[in-house]
Amino acid sequence: MRHHNKNRKFGRTTNQRKALIKSLSLSLIKNGKIKTTETKAKELRPFIEKLVTRGKSKTLTSKKLIISRLGREDLSKKLIEEIAPKYKDRKGGYTRITKLSKRAADSSSMAIIEFV
Repeated sequence: MRHHNKNRKFGRTTNQRKALIKSLSLSLIKNGKIKTTETKAKELRPFIEKLVTRGKSKTLTSKKLIISRLGREDLSKKLIEEIAPKYKDRKGGYTRITKLSKRAADSSSMAIIEFV
């Protein structure tokens, strides 16, 4: 039984998983849309949506929290000043995951995650 095993491990240690999610979120903020595996996109979605929700309130606390989670001040600023204000009237669902065909090399399910 899989009780209390909600998060996906990706066959990595905790630090590697955190670094993976952080780099995926930085790429998503920078480019607006990325192509990755379906499971990575599903794991990235709640992380990035919580950051966008924090970015909608432009308090000092939320800015510092976003910078600490992302690790880069320039992309944190882009999230707070450009991306988050687009969703001020929206209560969630800032990203869209579109499934693609399987990757030829190893047959993993691919997906595109993008801001709506």
